[in-house]
Amino acid sequence: MADQEDPLTNLTKPLTSATITVRIIKSFEYRTERSLVLHDVNLEQVTVGRLKKMAQEAILTKPGWKPYRTAVFDTLKLYTKAHGAKTTNLIINLDHDEWIMNDDEQTLASLGLENESEVSFFNREAYEQFKRNPEVKWT
Repeated sequence: MADQEDPLTNLTKPLTSATITVRIIKSFEYRTERSLVLHDVNLEQVTVGRLKKMAQEAILTKPGWKPYRTAVFDTLKLYTKAHGAKTTNLIINLDHDEWIMNDDEQTLASLGLENESEVSFFNREAYEQFKRNPEVKWT
């Protein structure tokens, strides 16, 4: 058998057919989050605005998302890339506000997303409140 390492999973699929996870956060304090896995996402064409719409459509149409339908989600932020360091906060990374995706016209690839990236989708006002007082009410 050849002494060859397996390629990293973020490099096994092209940017035109990536799998990404959207961590939809309903409550920071109670750590209420559900993951939406999206397959075959073209990161070179899908914009931040389109990803928000894809997540909203899933919340409104897929079974099991009813508790999330009344919440307001308006902001995306990179959580982690495959094989990257993760935050110690289990609900969201409170550092790196530069990872917030403010421009709905930018493509996901231009923001550095790749196969197996994870992004958080949440309410910006609730995020700012939690950041000022990151107290968890449920452990």
